[in-house]
Amino acid sequence: MEFGPNALFLKELIRTIPDYPKAGILFRDVTTLLKDPRGMRVVVNEMVNRYTGQPIDKVLAIEARGFIIGAPLAHQLGVGFVPVRKKGKLPGKTLGYDYALEYGTDRVEIHADALAEGERVLIVDDLIATGGTAQAAAELAKRCGAVVHECAFIIDLPDLGGRKRLEEAGHPVFTLVEFEGE
Repeated sequence: MEFGPNALFLKELIRTIPDYPKAGILFRDVTTLLKDPRGMRVVVNEMVNRYTGQPIDKVLAIEARGFIIGAPLAHQLGVGFVPVRKKGKLPGKTLGYDYALEYGTDRVEIHADALAEGERVLIVDDLIATGGTAQAAAELAKRCGAVVHECAFIIDLPDLGGRKRLEEAGHPVFTLVEFEGE
């Protein structure tokens, strides 16, 4: 996989926290990237450059770190922003999708009127690991009759198979950096 000239710069700004949230996990923390003004600007600009002029109607951003990138991206692209929230966080009528976790299930929701038939959406989050949450967001878009244009992330953890899972479901994936086998 080829990454742009800013990939190494961005990767160096991402903190790795060993054994979080449990032993054996290397947690990739984007808060250190986001607090760096140049790092934040590079992430948003890289995505704006990729998606400018593409047929996107809405940015569908996943709670919570996806909001941080998704909102300025939607603003710069001049398109709508739709938050994908955890269960019970949205005040209006919602559509939800349950998905499997390592131990149990979780649920994400969007407002029932957030997307219209035929709209093209860009799904955004900070990181793609197993792809469960992004796949759930894609399923919600599909239930509304929307089309997933692409799924965009700052980080790909390819060893966990999320990119493959999304691509096999027909959803193209774009990432800025990856941490493979580390």
